[in-house]
Amino acid sequence: MRIVDMKCNHVVNPLGYSLGKPQLSWITEVEGAAVQEACQIQVAQEKDFIHLLYDSGKREDMDSIGFYLPMELKPRTRYYWRVHVWTDNGEVISPVAWFETAKMEEPWTGKWITPGWEDKSIHPLLRKRFELKKEVLQARLYICGLGLYEAEVNGKRVGEEYFTPYCNSYNNWIQYQTFDVTGMVNQGENVIGVMLGNGWYKGRFGFQNKKDGVYGDTFALLCELVVQYTDGSSEIIGSDIDWKAAPSYILDSNIYDGEIQDANRYRKGWSGTSLDDGNWSKVRYIEMDYNLLEARRSIPVRIMEELKPVKVIHTPKKETVLDMGQNMVGWVRFQIHAPKDSVIFLQYGEELQEGCFYRENLRSAKAEFKFISDGTPQEVQPHFTFYGFRYIKVEGWHGEVNAEDFTGCVVYSALELRGNIETSNPMVNRLVQNALWGQKGNFLDVPTDCPQRDERMGWTGDAQVFSGTACFNMDCDAFYHKFLYDLAKEQSRIGTGIVPHVVPTFGMSHGGNDTLSGGSSAWSEAATVIPWNLFLHYGDKTILTQQFDSMKAYVDYIRKQDDGKRLWNTGFHFGDWLALDGAGEYDPFGGTPTDLIATAYYAYSSELVAKAARILGKEKEAKEYHQLSMEIKEAFCEEFVSPRGRLAVDTQTAYVLVVFMDLVPEKYKGRMIEGLRANLEKNKYYLKTGFVGTSYLCRVLSENGYNNLAYRLLLNEEFPSWLYEVKLGATTIWERWNSLLPDGNFGELGMNSLNHYAYGSIVEWMYRNMCGINPLEEYPGFRRIRLAPQPDKQLQYAVADIYTAAGLYESGWKYEENQLHYTFSIPFHAQADLVLTNADSSTLIINGVALEKFGLPYQVEDKTIRMVLKTGHYEISTEI
Repeated sequence: MRIVDMKCNHVVNPLGYSLGKPQLSWITEVEGAAVQEACQIQVAQEKDFIHLLYDSGKREDMDSIGFYLPMELKPRTRYYWRVHVWTDNGEVISPVAWFETAKMEEPWTGKWITPGWEDKSIHPLLRKRFELKKEVLQARLYICGLGLYEAEVNGKRVGEEYFTPYCNSYNNWIQYQTFDVTGMVNQGENVIGVMLGNGWYKGRFGFQNKKDGVYGDTFALLCELVVQYTDGSSEIIGSDIDWKAAPSYILDSNIYDGEIQDANRYRKGWSGTSLDDGNWSKVRYIEMDYNLLEARRSIPVRIMEELKPVKVIHTPKKETVLDMGQNMVGWVRFQIHAPKDSVIFLQYGEELQEGCFYRENLRSAKAEFKFISDGTPQEVQPHFTFYGFRYIKVEGWHGEVNAEDFTGCVVYSALELRGNIETSNPMVNRLVQNALWGQKGNFLDVPTDCPQRDERMGWTGDAQVFSGTACFNMDCDAFYHKFLYDLAKEQSRIGTGIVPHVVPTFGMSHGGNDTLSGGSSAWSEAATVIPWNLFLHYGDKTILTQQFDSMKAYVDYIRKQDDGKRLWNTGFHFGDWLALDGAGEYDPFGGTPTDLIATAYYAYSSELVAKAARILGKEKEAKEYHQLSMEIKEAFCEEFVSPRGRLAVDTQTAYVLVVFMDLVPEKYKGRMIEGLRANLEKNKYYLKTGFVGTSYLCRVLSENGYNNLAYRLLLNEEFPSWLYEVKLGATTIWERWNSLLPDGNFGELGMNSLNHYAYGSIVEWMYRNMCGINPLEEYPGFRRIRLAPQPDKQLQYAVADIYTAAGLYESGWKYEENQLHYTFSIPFHAQADLVLTNADSSTLIINGVALEKFGLPYQVEDKTIRMVLKTGHYEISTEI
């Protein structure tokens, strides 16, 4: 018996985060017990818990998925907490966990500074020498550097994070980070040094109007080193006019274009005490808005994995190219000892064409790295850029290029992997991994559309359709909290309730009817769908509290457009983006009318607002938005459904939305399902759906009598299909169904990413339908689930496990001769409503005992068996 996964606001031991009202969560792992009977939480400022700041007492109403701590917190304070759990078979006390507050409302002692020189393109090093005259007890660094920063203390790097202070709408808020530098500073002389790069704040970035300085054109640093001495006194060393500056060895850095380093300009020991900085330049103060500063919400971005190149390729064009064997995001680190002033030049790309290096699909992004050697041995990697790539062209290397000299650094937000799926089909298993790698590559602080070309932005539509899969794959709660906070900030700044197409907006326009204005259906639904998915997966009401005004404002924005007709037929919409049933081969909008999609989502979002309101105890608003949803559905039927129940639009996505979003009366639902089946038959059982329809297609089929067709679509290996990509060697999800043609050549070049996770939404179907693990809105956070696996003989077996907010679930099935075997595991203090279809109750065996003798209540109807499974492991078999 043990307590694990102890978190505050879904982060393990958070240091310096924006905490608000802290929510504590944990998971109890127990053998031989099924039910939590009571809990007790204690909080103290010391690990010995002798002097308690809070004691809940033994309570029966406490839920491990989330307990809101009723405490007023002080700034810059560490709080230790532990939990005592009583079960029906023993008790256990947790290890000690902690959370530490940031500055909160404290004013800053440090000031914003910048180098004193006039040239704003020069990348600076900033440093300050200082003396500590007493013995140090602890030290914290509170810091923000713009565009991006890396800090060092006494020659050692502070932390393991990259791309701080991270990517958000800097005109609305700016994050600062907190680092524990105890042990890095000492009594006596010390130096703190900071390196700055352009990043999203200052570098070339944007969608159509890519330009430098979207948010600012000047490097800036703000920091405070707060030192507490053993005698109880403290001291603050802040950024001020006494700092010094010098040009960095980084000549240029840019998210899209890469980085240039000149080792000849490297200042050895630049952040150490031995360096003579007498010839360094002065700094000056810079006017910045301190009110924009907030404690961090972004979880760390780190090097999460390392890969070695699988081979070195010598192309027909005499190029030397490294193949990483995997489309990844980050960079390669290399070992080099080259003659002085020799230039090592790397170019990054996703694919080879005719056996040669290729990067035309990156558009204007140069995706390069240039290193100028000083003649000494070096270990080299970039500081302020990242690349989306599988292949690297190497030029200027002295001697033979050896794969062992290169290491691929896989960089993404430090999300914990939570789910896994395995089937009898290796190509399906590769597809699952492709979706996961797409998530890794596009979850670098912001859920981006793609990580390689001159875009890399938080497109809301991509984020919305993939969010369900994302939450099955990884623990995404804290990650999406930050993204949605930024979304609400941008929405509030615009002021109309409109949700922009990308978050942050990076200067994109808003408020009109152009393609950059925001307010597109399915894209703007990130404001409603993602919070709801987080609530389902993590049982976290704080996300609904945080985002409710945003959710409501968005639906109200649409309501202002409908002139009381309850149809959304105004403005620009992306439609069923990149569907294959559009007017032309490369028509991106698909064949489903945009007003049908928009009105469907209008109804769906209104109902989500109603549900959120009900959960938050806002009954008046719950009734209002539920009624609005019903009115929209009625208007939808009048506009798009005949009196006899015929849908006016014969596209797969139209049928899918109607069924999934419950837009028609029950008496017409069967006709919609038959329409979908007939459309698939007409198209020889090939899917035609785009970003919108694909995310729901197989779910609708499996949940409405056509499970076999869902498997047929999944397992199709010909274009268009998921496995078509896998067959052509894909290691991530493509932007287009035909990003590569059957001969391996690129299709359309203007918009063609090979790492674009939207179509990876099929993985949610694998968890929910293939393996049957479904969270219930009545019991969010997987406290109780609907366990309804839907096997099909087109696969021999499938098994999924997911480590949820409630604990580890497992669900699997396997065909063996004339039997179907199931395996289920239900975590402590959880339940599953089991639904087995096409099951023979007379032959069903549970853990070696016949069903009628096992002792669990069950119901049988039309060869469907229903029962409730409590904590435990179950092996079930039935004849078929």
